[in-house]
Amino acid sequence: MNRLLDSINSPVDLKRLKIRQLPQLASEIREEMIRVVSRTGGHLASSLGAVELAIAIHYVFTSPKDTIVWDVGHQAYAHKLLTGRKERFDSLRQFGGISGFPNKDESSHDPFTVGHASTSISQALGMVVANSLTRSSGRVVAVIGDGALTGGMAFEALNHAGQLGKKIIVVLNSNEMAISPSVGALSKYLNKIITNPLYNRIRQDIRTLLKRIPRLGPKMLTTAQRLEEGIKDLFVPGAFFEELGFRYFGPIDGHNLALVIQALKNITLINEPILLHLITKKGKGYKFAESDPVRFHSAVPFDVETGISKKSQPTRSNFTETFGRTVCDLASRDDRIVVITPAMTAGSGLVDFAKAFPARFFDVGIAEQHALTFAGGLARGGLKPVVAIYSTFLQRAYDQMVHDICLQNLHVVLAIDRAGLVGEDGPTHHGVFDIAYLGHIPNLVLMAPKDEQELKDMIYTAISLPGPVAIRYPKRGTERIQTDKDYHNIQLGQAEVLKQGRGPVIMAIGSMVYPALKAAEILAKEDIEPTVVNARFIRPLDEALLDELLADGNRPLVTIEEHVERCGFGSIVLEFLAERGKKDIKIKRLALPNSFIEQGSRSLLLDKYGLSVKGIVDSVREIV
Repeated sequence: MNRLLDSINSPVDLKRLKIRQLPQLASEIREEMIRVVSRTGGHLASSLGAVELAIAIHYVFTSPKDTIVWDVGHQAYAHKLLTGRKERFDSLRQFGGISGFPNKDESSHDPFTVGHASTSISQALGMVVANSLTRSSGRVVAVIGDGALTGGMAFEALNHAGQLGKKIIVVLNSNEMAISPSVGALSKYLNKIITNPLYNRIRQDIRTLLKRIPRLGPKMLTTAQRLEEGIKDLFVPGAFFEELGFRYFGPIDGHNLALVIQALKNITLINEPILLHLITKKGKGYKFAESDPVRFHSAVPFDVETGISKKSQPTRSNFTETFGRTVCDLASRDDRIVVITPAMTAGSGLVDFAKAFPARFFDVGIAEQHALTFAGGLARGGLKPVVAIYSTFLQRAYDQMVHDICLQNLHVVLAIDRAGLVGEDGPTHHGVFDIAYLGHIPNLVLMAPKDEQELKDMIYTAISLPGPVAIRYPKRGTERIQTDKDYHNIQLGQAEVLKQGRGPVIMAIGSMVYPALKAAEILAKEDIEPTVVNARFIRPLDEALLDELLADGNRPLVTIEEHVERCGFGSIVLEFLAERGKKDIKIKRLALPNSFIEQGSRSLLLDKYGLSVKGIVDSVREIV
């Protein structure tokens, strides 16, 4: 039997279906998502929960004439399948394939490329104002999840939208809670009434009439509004949004397609800011994702029948797990250590810490700016805060890093996970800019470990240093798995010579140290004997060692980093050489290009951009 999904090549095709056919389409979309994500990995649980929402929005609105802005994009797989990307869906998150997030270069139905949370309402409001000023007729819908609503930017946008009073539709999808008691017969009845066009037309007519009555009219209008709000607040939890200037509708069952479609049709006739609140189940339609939505939030490839993740080769270490174990151990020895994370408890390896030290663990939600300034306050109060954050998300708190931590010279430790390439999540998630935006900030010590043991030692060292410290480390580890039980203090600003040679100097940082060593082994067979240095510190740079190694001015220098070339580690070394007057030294900087790096496996991307062992060997040969 042919699937309904096979006939959907655009939202126009969707509109030809009867509402009674849509539940079957939703089921087929879920099957397709599970099939593909089981092979490619991806954000499955959230997208499964938002299938009916995507169908309803495209059934009511006319994209791309109407603008649909998805927050983050964790929920947008059904949107992709409905907007002409069905045939390419097998390439999800693969090199040269379609993105796991909305992508403006991929489809006219994606107005923005997004991968960070809490942005949709601001973007949508900008589109609303632009449409107003250019006299465009398109409607604008922002879809945001309850997790993304924890970000301060979302509240700033809600406040501004309510102040402007322009027509914007915000769909709030709550998927982290069970369907609340208010999603019952009475709530459905009330929402059916308050979204009804006749009700809203009469409501507006009465308001207009009351305003025209001399003296008594304004008082009567105020009394009527209070009565309406009082009755509504007994049954409908939307007072907060109403105070911000939004008409609130909900919560309603986000899996009831007929109900959601009718609500969307009705509220489009209301000419003021609207918030429609849906309750959905994360992982809906796949029992393993329903029972374990955290694991299936960002799923690795898995077996569809069992839900069990497909095993990868156990030859690589895991920096994230090492960080989690280390900070737990150190916290057991020092009760002033506290940990903060912006909604990345599991992703940052902190589940055990949260259980062991609940009073000293703070998940602040998707609020990176608050996380850093809060850490500054903790440090000023005499504690030792450790902020666990992804490199790509730290970008959102740059001013707080400068103004609230480094300017104050406060002892805050930043554990910067996912530094470098992160593979299939693509340009919104690659952590390839952090050296550039951190490397020049006064008072900040910036380190990068070559392996798990060095990460342990760097955390131990960072806890003992007096000022702000940042440690950047990659998503995946090295081939070294075993670590020492003991900790070792690392001398501030001291690099490590791993291999002495008569030839060129290779200075590598973090994840590039072991590839540099392997390259040196290959080069040694060709009578090119490099000196390999593990820089360890990006700031402060080991200037004394560089002076010593490059004293005669005849040895070429190669710097290697998993970061963009401009303003990276190599640039810091180059500036040092210029200051020393060493203008004749041949130097080659191996780094990523100054562009947004596409999605693809990390190994593929490293090879493409000359940061694999082979790429390093070829570059050293050239400079020699």
